[in-house]
Amino acid sequence: MRVLITGGAGFIGGHLSAALANDGHEVDIVDNLARGVRDPFVEWLLAGHAGRVRLIAADLLAPDALSDLDPGYDQIFHLAAIIGVQHVLARPYEVLLHNAVMTDRVLAFARRHGAVPRVVFASTSEVYAGTLLQGTLPIPTPETAPLVLPPLAHARTSYMLSKIYGEAMCLASGVPVTIIRPHNVYGPRMGMSHVIPELLKRAYDAHGDSALEVFSPDHRRTFCYIDDAIRQIRGAADAPAGLGATVNIGSGAPECTIQDLAALVVETVGKRLRLVPGPTTAGSPTRRCPDTQLGDTLSGHRTRISLADGVGRTYAWYKETVFASGGPSAI
Repeated sequence: MRVLITGGAGFIGGHLSAALANDGHEVDIVDNLARGVRDPFVEWLLAGHAGRVRLIAADLLAPDALSDLDPGYDQIFHLAAIIGVQHVLARPYEVLLHNAVMTDRVLAFARRHGAVPRVVFASTSEVYAGTLLQGTLPIPTPETAPLVLPPLAHARTSYMLSKIYGEAMCLASGVPVTIIRPHNVYGPRMGMSHVIPELLKRAYDAHGDSALEVFSPDHRRTFCYIDDAIRQIRGAADAPAGLGATVNIGSGAPECTIQDLAALVVETVGKRLRLVPGPTTAGSPTRRCPDTQLGDTLSGHRTRISLADGVGRTYAWYKETVFASGGPSAI
């Protein structure tokens, strides 16, 4: 099977590329490395699967970005997008425009194929934010929950709106598609701007009995380790019933507060730190907990890696690869 992954050098894309290559598939990674990094993991992936994995440096905003690629892919995973809260807040117009343009490029490329491949579009759990703000979001949240827009003038709305628009583009394109909505997927290589590596870094750097400030301490999340998420994504992409479907990716339990997560991080790092409640992060959803019944059914897989185990694995990787050595990490 030949697979194309846009944004394939990033967090989910890198792990997905490795899983597919390990199963003997040919994988072409398209990435401009604006957010992901060509770190030792990517180098290992390219060297360890030479001839099966290619990294193609390209910017999907360029009209000819995919023109040199031969059609004939069996699946296309479109993961490339402007993401990350700091980027979204600083560049909301670019988020709206560029995310739509990149999706259009991928859909147009898919149409060039004789037998059009299935496109797996990475949306986001942020699409539920407006419904949660309205107070009508069911928890756990099924894919069928109505989507309500928060105020359009808010910069953070741009990201979720670009993903809702991308979902609509995919469904109207005539291309076979599967839409995935990841929920708080975490693990090695995810970048320092996310809550788990950010807490791990601050706990690692803290001294003695110092305090660790915890932002949005009463907000609640369920977290899904990357290995479990990759199994769900591949199941949704491969299953006949996943065609035309929208699928939550994540874990439905256990739901924990950010305060509880911080306590687990401190225990994992092995320091005596006092947790101090900090302010609420503007725009952060108070709860995020997906109903994953559809994804579990399509993949035949339920979450296997506990939060304690996953945080431990994540810390071990960051400690060795980034914190102690100063190695590169996605932002």
